[in-house]
Amino acid sequence: MYLIYYTFWGSLLKLVSLYSGGKDSNYAIFEVNQHGHEIVCLLSIVPLINDSLLFHFPNIHLTPILAEAINLPLRKFQSKSSKLSDEIQVLENALVKIRKEFDIQGIVHGGISSNFQKRNFETVCQKLGLSVFSPLWNLPPSKYLHKMIDQKFEIVIVSVSAMGLERQWLGSMLDHEKVKNLESLSLKYRFNLNFEGGEAETIVVDCPLYKKKFRIKEGIVRWFGDNGIFEITDYELINK
Repeated sequence: MYLIYYTFWGSLLKLVSLYSGGKDSNYAIFEVNQHGHEIVCLLSIVPLINDSLLFHFPNIHLTPILAEAINLPLRKFQSKSSKLSDEIQVLENALVKIRKEFDIQGIVHGGISSNFQKRNFETVCQKLGLSVFSPLWNLPPSKYLHKMIDQKFEIVIVSVSAMGLERQWLGSMLDHEKVKNLESLSLKYRFNLNFEGGEAETIVVDCPLYKKKFRIKEGIVRWFGDNGIFEITDYELINK
């Protein structure tokens, strides 16, 4: 068993990717595909609470339609407890089932700087004899965001919970100017520009992975004074 964090050396593998529909999980798949590995399945873990330390919550119910846009099978599992140990057990059980079904040899995740997440994923995979791919690890935040936009990733912010990120960000699509604005705000208010600490969450409505585009037809902004969500209530897949 071997673990891969920064490079893609070795034989080409069949992999499952942890998938939330956000920018990082989509770009991780994109990077792995660029190096020739095969993503055979997507895996979504639905946490019990919206501030799970391991898994994405806002609009997680949309991953089946996004998997359809990518044209990959999705396996979805529900965590019935907010305890970290229980979430880890759900992940382990899910990987056992997916390995039996798809004969996977490793997993992909979109972690960038969270040693906590990476360490927990490593522990599970080491136990199961699976490789871990972390293709986004330690990417410089600003360069990473601008690169995604250059590569035609259309990214919409669906939640904010950091000082400096106000209601108007909800439902907005990132462009180069907005990324520059976020850079300034992250320096002023000292939040993680990658949003990896839950400062904000995103959904990708189109990118090179998608065979069809996800179009938001209607959404509701729910603001709670110092944080909020953009709840997507109506949507469709359209031909590109």
